[in-house]
Amino acid sequence: MERWRRAWRERGEAGVLSKGSPGRPRLSPAQIARPERELERGPLAHGWADQWWTLARVKTLIGRLFHVWYMVERTWRLL
Repeated sequence: MERWRRAWRERGEAGVLSKGSPGRPRLSPAQIARPERELERGPLAHGWADQWWTLARVKTLIGRLFHVWYMVERTWRLL
């Protein structure tokens, strides 16, 4: 609570306005092109023992490439 009061005293209304939810990490269109290329190389090229892409594997690949975390259930939106 004190942090809010201090922000109000120092910057007025602008000090306490919401900066919005940080949300989930976003990849730019240029970044999205990279996983597409990597997916074309296939799972074997990325250390998996078979040629099946799953959402969990795509999620892991994106994490390895960009150090961001996506829920498996949201990964399909990138595709």
